[in-house]
Amino acid sequence: MIVTPRTSSKLVSGTALGAFRKKAVRGRSSEKPRGQAFVSSEIAGRYATALYDLADTGKKLDEVADDLRGLQQMLTDSADLTRLVRSPLSDRDEQGKAMSAVLSKAGATELVTNFIGVVARNGRLFALADMCDAYLKLLASRRGEVTAQVTSAVKLTKAQETAVANALKGEAGGKVAVETSVDPGLLGGLVIRVGSRMIDTSIRTKLQQMRLAMKGVG
Repeated sequence: MIVTPRTSSKLVSGTALGAFRKKAVRGRSSEKPRGQAFVSSEIAGRYATALYDLADTGKKLDEVADDLRGLQQMLTDSADLTRLVRSPLSDRDEQGKAMSAVLSKAGATELVTNFIGVVARNGRLFALADMCDAYLKLLASRRGEVTAQVTSAVKLTKAQETAVANALKGEAGGKVAVETSVDPGLLGGLVIRVGSRMIDTSIRTKLQQMRLAMKGVG
């Protein structure tokens, strides 16, 4: 499942999210209900481990990882989808049908589609973003990889992802797994996060630095 900001909105629009959107306008809630933020990480870890075990058994670790990265991108790009998974206003069946429609349109694997269905029925969609993150971190950890989160203005090609991973390998002291996301607002360049470290070469940041420097002139 390959998702970019342009395709993300198309995948989400025209699905069962339309019915949910009407309800959300009457009672918007993009925040996690009180208390959920504290348990989300723990729940995400359990579900991510279960999904990892299933993917490992079915030899679909990478396919599942690709689907979850695509899902992360859709959650980033679509306010409607974010409200759907976080809102306490919609019932579980409605959430499950909407998510199934989105995943089907995106061409997600059967394993991920079924997994998200279970998550919806159990009322745990509010932790979906954390589940995606936990799975990808678990996959990288089991493979002895360091995860680098790379944000670019346009989607990186596989060759560019490999080049970034190779460039970071020596500094990271091991294999580097690259997780990509797209933010057109960067204008160009990259923002790379490895653990607590951040490397920002984006044009947006350079322009901001230039403006600050110009303020000090004259």
